[in-house]
Amino acid sequence: MTHISQFWAILPAAGVGRRMGSAIPKQYLDLAGRAVIEHTLEVFLADDRIRAIVVALDPADGYWDDTRYAAHPQVIRATGGAERCHSVRNALTAVTAAGAHEQDWVLVHDAARPCLQATDLDHLITTLRDDAVGGLLGIPVRDTMKRAAANGRIAATVDRASLWHAYTPQMFRLGLLGRALDAALTANELVTDDAAALERLGYAPRFVEGHADNIKITRAEDLPLARFYLQQQGRIER
Repeated sequence: MTHISQFWAILPAAGVGRRMGSAIPKQYLDLAGRAVIEHTLEVFLADDRIRAIVVALDPADGYWDDTRYAAHPQVIRATGGAERCHSVRNALTAVTAAGAHEQDWVLVHDAARPCLQATDLDHLITTLRDDAVGGLLGIPVRDTMKRAAANGRIAATVDRASLWHAYTPQMFRLGLLGRALDAALTANELVTDDAAALERLGYAPRFVEGHADNIKITRAEDLPLARFYLQQQGRIER
């Protein structure tokens, strides 16, 4: 019997956001009267194709229970790890326990990317659902790129023609992503995104062009910019 692939989402959210300089993890910072992670979750909850969302949290997380989606029946809590790759691997285990098949698609998205557009999520799913490998959202690099030397001076100008900014979601089959992460962790390589784990095994994930407003909140100045983008999308009032 042929398996009809389903779609699951994973939000690694165990980080503390040191670059924000805040005592509160960045995914819980206030963004237009709501926590950042609430804006992130609502995009996936609004898509009927997403079976469930696994949120990987720090075991000592003291903020999650106060968010509006903490008790949502479609949201599953998992234990986060020391690094992003550990959190994603733990979340894959939770997805499997929830009934996912190894041929199901998993979309891994940064909890601190609250401005993902529903149209980009749809474009990613429709483009990759029959792909042999999977892929990720991104945009081509538009600025001149420089490589720096150890002393902080320019070492070279890099041809930007084939360079992209890697965004999330990153969408791969559950079984393949699990094997790729296991291989990286066994080799003690803490890959910083899911595509890198597949690249290690010789796969070439596909880029799907999205919008540049899919920013990741990492610094204090990103919050007002995210608010502006959400207003432009009509998701919050001006």
